[in-house]
Order: sequence, then structure tokens, then C-alpha cells
Amino acid sequence: MNDLVRQHTALSESDLEWLHLLVSEWQLLSDLSFADLVLWVPTRDGTRYVSVAQMRPNTGPTSYQDDMVGHLVPRGRRPLLDAALDEGRIVREGDPEWREEVPVRVESIPVRREGRVLGVIARNTNLLTVRTPSRLELTYLQSASDLAQMIAAGSFPFPGQQVDMDASPRVGDGLIRLDADGVVQYASPNGLSAYHRLGLASDLVGHHLGQTTAELAPSRGPVDEALVKLASGYAPRETEVEGNGGVIQLRAIPLKPKGIRIGSLVLLRDVTELRRRERELITKDATIREIHHRVKNNLQTVAALLRLQARRMDSVRGREALNEAVRRVGSIAIVHETLSQNLDERVEFDEIADRVIAMVAEISPGKVECRRTGRFGILDAEVATPLAMVLTEILQNALEHAYPAGGHGSVEVSAVRGDQRVDSRLLITVQDDGCGLPEGFDAQRTGNLGLQIVRTLVEGELGGTFDMVPVPAPGRGTRVVLDIPVQAHK
Repeated sequence: MNDLVRQHTALSESDLEWLHLLVSEWQLLSDLSFADLVLWVPTRDGTRYVSVAQMRPNTGPTSYQDDMVGHLVPRGRRPLLDAALDEGRIVREGDPEWREEVPVRVESIPVRREGRVLGVIARNTNLLTVRTPSRLELTYLQSASDLAQMIAAGSFPFPGQQVDMDASPRVGDGLIRLDADGVVQYASPNGLSAYHRLGLASDLVGHHLGQTTAELAPSRGPVDEALVKLASGYAPRETEVEGNGGVIQLRAIPLKPKGIRIGSLVLLRDVTELRRRERELITKDATIREIHHRVKNNLQTVAALLRLQARRMDSVRGREALNEAVRRVGSIAIVHETLSQNLDERVEFDEIADRVIAMVAEISPGKVECRRTGRFGILDAEVATPLAMVLTEILQNALEHAYPAGGHGSVEVSAVRGDQRVDSRLLITVQDDGCGLPEGFDAQRTGNLGLQIVRTLVEGELGGTFDMVPVPAPGRGTRVVLDIPVQAHK
């Protein structure tokens, strides 16, 4: 719609925002009218109309099998559009049109904002299945007429009240029509069932909806006046009411077709099962986070015990082996600590990488600078845990063997991630400027326990590749390259 309005019309950005607000609400008008809606806006030169939005009803058959958005119609071809735009009134004159042997009643509703008519809504009703209307259908049509008059007067939609239609109650979920005093004139079967879920034992018609709702909702203090006013439809608001083990979602829409409130529509939905499942998910998420937190605590306890044991050992090699184990356990603990703070099993690995780099850098006997470039991005837990161990082993190996006698140097960890919207690969390079590899070294066959762990994790758990090569001349040092497949995260 933005492109069509900006390309063909002279409407301002504020006018366009009003049209967006209207389109976010007009599913309500379509369902109440049992009709298709097409929004036509005059072009910049005033000689044509362009259709910028379309809505089909959920409550009846459509009048349009094809998409109308983007169609251009010369002025004069559809007289009802011209009359609604020029006169600023709802136009219903004329006989039904026939479209593919289907009679269609066409009406035009001007869209007004701050005294100006921005465009026209063509309301098209399929008359093929017309029958004697029921009380429900009569209530729908009367409510649709009131809303159409509000649109023509510029009082609907409500400014600053943009609604998420995916989360808000719809007409078919339940509808209650109130008079100006908040007394129920009509309640649809679904609306009445929702109130029965709250514990209502009688009918709703003739009762004051605000008072009835407040009585059904548990309260420790005086009657909730805000809830009474909302359920009475005095202002456009949404809320949820819980009682008797049930939860219903309410949306109040004041009806002011001539500027004076004549009543209200209350849309409602029974969301009891939805809220129950959400609570179960919240409980599950909290349990998972608590598990990660406890695993992290246990790992830190194990690391502390190993550290104590290392201090008591006389053997230098034994002490070094235990210290290496402490760092391996610590890298896993970092991942679980991060997972304990998230709502899902995914982590931002850049933070983990920085903490691993800082942890390993503490063991450097000399002055070796460790830094990271690039971004790892978001990774699943099953990738993050082994990758943290791999990064720990590679960095520990570089600091231990590239600078055996201490000294100055630098180690750079580089990460290059493909498009995170599609499955891609993560290329990781760890390069030092140390003494380099010994003659005849083969990273795939030789190496210490740390390199064996790296090969096993990269090739076995991560499904990637691992290589260790000398830095090309004129520099010196060692370069470790990891190529790992990763999943997309939108």
C-alpha cells in the first residue's frame, strides 16, 4: 500500500498512516457487513482511482475471486465512487451488479480524516445466498452501518488505538451489543458461552454488562470501576477478565455514528486454553533456565575441586593437566550460564567467545594480546557447547606452544558468518604470530590430547572441518581454520 499511495496519489505521510490505521481495523467492518471491502484512492491528477487495499469477509462468500489491489479505474466508470468522493456521503443507490452470474450489491463509504475525504471504500456484498436475516445477522448489519457512518464522519478508526488483529477478538469469536447505558441488547451464542465460562448462570440480555463482568471477576476490594466502564463500552479499550477458572478477552468499541454515543460493541474471545498453555510454557522455560543454572553451578563446583587438587599436587605435569581440565569445565559452564539467562536454547556466541578468550589469556606466561574480529552470531546450544570447548583448546594450545618461553605476541580469533536468514557456514580462524609448527607436523594425525578433542568435536559433533597450517611467508606463526555448518535464525 505504501508504494501504491506514494506512486499514484498526493496523500501525505500522515494521511497514509491514517489509511494504515483503517486497514488494521476494517476486518471488523467486512465481517459485520458480510461484504468485501476495496479501498480506492484518487490519483494525483484526479482522473483515476487506484485500489490500494482489499479485505474479504470471514462471515460470508466473497464477491471478488481476483486480487483487486493495484487496479486503476478511470473516473466516471464507477459513479458510486465519484458520488461518495465528491459529496462526502455514503452512497447506496443503484441496482445490483452481476459478476460471473453472481449478483453483487455495491456501496461506497467515504474515508474522512480531519474534514478531508482521502478515498472511498467500496463495499461489495454477494447476494447469491441472501435469505431472511436472523437476529445475529441483523445485529451485525446494524453495527456495520454505524461503523460505516463513523468512517464517513472521520471518527473511526480511533487515533492511537491501532489493534493487532491477530491477537484481538474477531466478530465470530463473540459479540455483544450494548445500548448507551451499557445494558446488553444482544449477545451472540459464542459471546454468551464465554460468559458462562466465567460462571454466569443466566442470560445476558437486559443486564448491565459492566456490573455483571465485575461481579464475575474475583476482587478482594470494592468493585473495579475501571473494569465496569471498560465492559460498559464507554471507551475503546481491551482487557482480559478471569474468573471461575476461565479467561476471556474483551475489546470495547463505542458506536458514535452521528457524534453521540448510541451504544457499544464488545468483541470477546474465550482464551482460557491459550492462557493455560502459555503458563505451562512459562513454567517449562523457567524450569529449563533453572536446570542450566544448576548445571553451571555444579560445573563451577567441579572446577573448584580440580583447582584445589591441582594446588596439592607435587607433579608439575599433573598440576598442568588438572588446570587444563579446569579450563575445559569452565568453558562449558560459560555456555550454561548464558543459556540460564535466555528464553530459548540459543545463545549470542560473541559474548561466550569473549569470555573464553579472557579466561584462556589469563594463563599466558608472557604478554600475549588476544582479540576477536567478526561476529559468530546466534547459535543453538548443541553447537555452542562443543564450539566453546573447541575454542578453549585451540587458544590454550596456541598460548602454550606458540610462546613456550613467554614473550610478546598476539592471537586473533576471526569469525565470518554467512547469511543468518538461511542455513550457512561459520568460518573461524585462530592465528598467532608465535614460533610456528614443528617440521613434519600433521594436524590430522599428530597432536596432544587438546587437538584430539578438537578433531573429535569439530568433525564428530559439529559436522565441520578442522585444519592447522603454518602462516604463509613473510610472516610466521600458526593458523587454525574451522569450517562449521550452522542453522538459520530469523
